[in-house]
Amino acid sequence: MNIINALTAAESPNPHGISARELLTTEHAQAVMVTLQPGEALKLHVTPVAVFFYVLEGEGIVEIGGEQQPVGRDTLIESLARIPHRLLNQSDGVFRCLVVKTPRPTESTRLL
Repeated sequence: MNIINALTAAESPNPHGISARELLTTEHAQAVMVTLQPGEALKLHVTPVAVFFYVLEGEGIVEIGGEQQPVGRDTLIESLARIPHRLLNQSDGVFRCLVVKTPRPTESTRLL
């Protein structure tokens, strides 16, 4: 059994310059908790695999394929492989999401 406290897991360096904590990496999936402070955003990028976001805390904006939608806690958002996407926090509070890539990517994410 492997138990990980998401809030105290080590932060992973990333090209977005935001708080990202890798929670799980297997050949089948990768799970990362992303925390965006007010005014922070992921850079627009594409992943080589499908990804889904599950909002853990706060409110933010999800942009997928040029379409933007507000999202909040307990919302699941699906993004297909190779579709430009990003998360934005335009609120006054923390916006925290679980990001799951399936399967674990073997190619790098590409910033746009």
